[in-house]
Amino acid sequence: MWGRRGRRILPSLHGSTTKLAAAALGWAATTGHALAAEGGVVSTHQIMLTASMIGVIAVAAASAVGMMRARTRAEAEIAALGADNADLKARVERAEALLDADDQLILAWSASGEPPLLLGSLGAEAAAPRSRAEFLAFGAWLVASSAGDLDRAMGALRERGTPFDLELATRSGTHIEAIGRNAGGRPYVRFTDLTAERRMHAELGERHRRLVADVEAMRALFEAMPNPVWQRGLDGRLAWVNPAYAQAVDAVDPDQAIEQGLELLDGAGRKAIAQARADSLAVDLRLPIVVGGRRVTYDVVDVASPQGEAGIAIDVSTLEQAQAELRRTIDFHARTLDQLATAVAIFGADKRLQFYNAAFRALWGLDTAFLESSPDDGAVIDRMRAARKLPEQADWRSWKRDLHAGYTSLDAREHWWHLPDGQTLRVIANPHPQGGVTYVYENVTEKIDLEKRNNALTRVQRETLDHLSEGVVVFGSDGRLRLFNPAFVSLWKLDETALDERPHIAEVLLRLSAIHDDPATWNRLKVAVTGLADNRDRLSGTIERRDGMVLEYASVPLPDGATLVTFVNVTDTVNVERALVEKNEALEEADHIKTDFVGLVSYELRSPLTNIVGFSHLLSDQALTGPLNDKQRDYTQHIMTSSQALMAIIDDILDLATIDAGIMRLELTEVDLAVTIAGAVEGIKDRLAADDLRLVTDVDGDLGLVVADEKRIRQVLFNLLSNAVSFSTAGGTVTITAKRQGEAVAVTVADDGVGIPREQLQQVFERFYTRRRGPHRGGAGLGLSIVKSFVELHGGTVSITSVEGRGTEVVCRLPRTPLGLDRLPRPNDDADAEPILPLAGE
Repeated sequence: MWGRRGRRILPSLHGSTTKLAAAALGWAATTGHALAAEGGVVSTHQIMLTASMIGVIAVAAASAVGMMRARTRAEAEIAALGADNADLKARVERAEALLDADDQLILAWSASGEPPLLLGSLGAEAAAPRSRAEFLAFGAWLVASSAGDLDRAMGALRERGTPFDLELATRSGTHIEAIGRNAGGRPYVRFTDLTAERRMHAELGERHRRLVADVEAMRALFEAMPNPVWQRGLDGRLAWVNPAYAQAVDAVDPDQAIEQGLELLDGAGRKAIAQARADSLAVDLRLPIVVGGRRVTYDVVDVASPQGEAGIAIDVSTLEQAQAELRRTIDFHARTLDQLATAVAIFGADKRLQFYNAAFRALWGLDTAFLESSPDDGAVIDRMRAARKLPEQADWRSWKRDLHAGYTSLDAREHWWHLPDGQTLRVIANPHPQGGVTYVYENVTEKIDLEKRNNALTRVQRETLDHLSEGVVVFGSDGRLRLFNPAFVSLWKLDETALDERPHIAEVLLRLSAIHDDPATWNRLKVAVTGLADNRDRLSGTIERRDGMVLEYASVPLPDGATLVTFVNVTDTVNVERALVEKNEALEEADHIKTDFVGLVSYELRSPLTNIVGFSHLLSDQALTGPLNDKQRDYTQHIMTSSQALMAIIDDILDLATIDAGIMRLELTEVDLAVTIAGAVEGIKDRLAADDLRLVTDVDGDLGLVVADEKRIRQVLFNLLSNAVSFSTAGGTVTITAKRQGEAVAVTVADDGVGIPREQLQQVFERFYTRRRGPHRGGAGLGLSIVKSFVELHGGTVSITSVEGRGTEVVCRLPRTPLGLDRLPRPNDDADAEPILPLAGE
């Protein structure tokens, strides 16, 4: 303003000065002319100088006057300008005060490219930053979509001057209005906090947009879901379905399913949903639905609202199968765990007992009712402690806390419990990924005891092997030496240090060959140790070394693939055996000679005895020889009795010799054993009467027939009865019984006589074994031997029991049909074809 006013003052001052100078010059010229006319002498130079001085003075005076006038006018104008300036400042302050209101903020840009001007502020609810830098970072306080819209609109405003009106959402949940305009070529944006109505409208709009976006997202999700989803209107008709629904009802597309009203649920299913909706608007049912011609189980969720209803059907057929399989698996595992001898208890994430097996209940002696109440872990531990089942602890709380640390651990924890009753448990707390702990109580008492015993046994075996006189060596499955004892080193004169290096069997056999060079034996032994045959057989043999030592070796395959080889020094045994063999051969030869001699003598005696018996009968027959006196009759009777006894002995000897020679033949027929027993009893009646003995006979009525040699059976029975009579006391009883026992017949002869000492029972069946009967010596000792031989020849057995002073019992068991006999011999069969039954053990 001062510049415009200065330009108006200067031309006025310049004009006044020019006029003053022109007046001074004119006065000087007039004065000069006047002086010249009066006749004075004045030079032109003086005139001009004087004129100049006068002009300068005039100019100066004029300038001073002008300046004074200009100053006066300038001061007046300055005062006016000051007033204008104060007025303008007041206006600016009022404008800034208006712009700095809390409900709006101005963002303006200058034309020079300087940073934008930020004036005003928004309300506290908008949570807009105060500083320019933070305010311009729109993404920090506006939602992402609003920040993006604002950036694009401001860019268009600054570049092309495009105005805009936007409603922006802040991160604090409020809304503001942004108006962009261009004033005087300068863009600005005014941000205004919306009024309550407009804010509500903006919030509703934003909510509507979010709801639309959510609905579109959910619908897109439902469209992509493989599960049928539907929506119904208030009239109950389908309003929308997804492609999975259309596919389930065999529709081409969702529109066809809606138009034709194709229902996924049958009438029963819809009725079930309607009934369930009486209790709740949200219905969750598991219904069977026929889809694609097959029955499928769905979990149907149907929700009703004032605008209609919507539902979804989730195929749970696979889930049902998996659940059924899981239940079967759980039941199977539960039954399996219940059969285990190891105690198992499972606690859930809530630390309550979910499962226990019978071994757990038996181990801790806990009440079933208590366990079935699902107690927590702490209660179970406290119950065990109260029953004095747990190991004593110095710090019970710390011990219990450490035990329960398994619930928060990622790895299984192991504890060792030494119970007061002497048991040792290995307790494993295995955490479950979904929470909870499985406790496994392994009773290792027997295991520890077995380990101790095994260690002790190993030491004993080691000591035993070291002190054995037999050489023992063990080779592993790889053929290398594992174990040896000092006897092995001593027998083969080996270096123990070299054996400690676990040499291969080939190297060991090479060392043994230095003492005994027998490639065949060593090769068999090597194959037995290193062979790959499926069946590993034992190997044994004898080694006679050059130094005269005789060794017996044996290889025994072990279960772990190793092989045990033993070497026994049998030098002395072999020498004794050889001597015994020679002696035994001599004894057998002598026995044969004895048998032959006895048989020969018996045979040779039989003929003379026959003559003696015949002549005794003639002498006793008074019709032929005449009358005899009493003495002659006694002598004749003694001769006959002695001859018959000697004849019986000779017959027995001949029978035994025949049996020994293996030429004894049985004349097998069907024998009525009851009749045979009666015949044998008849032959002993005289002796029973003479010795004042009573005979008791007990024969089963259904005894039936047996296949046997009747003559030999009668001989057996007669010998048993004769022995019973011989060793019975006067007034005693002899009992003979016959009972059927399955496919055999048991004949028992018992007496209540003197009995047989225990130490003599094993000798009574030996030949020529006899014992005294009171003051008299027994018979020839062949009776029981004959009995045993004939019974065994029939395939039977003989047993004897006796108590000294109380009597003796002999039991003969005969098979109803001898073993190996298919049929009885017929009269026209060749005699050589009759069966020959050898003695037992022959």
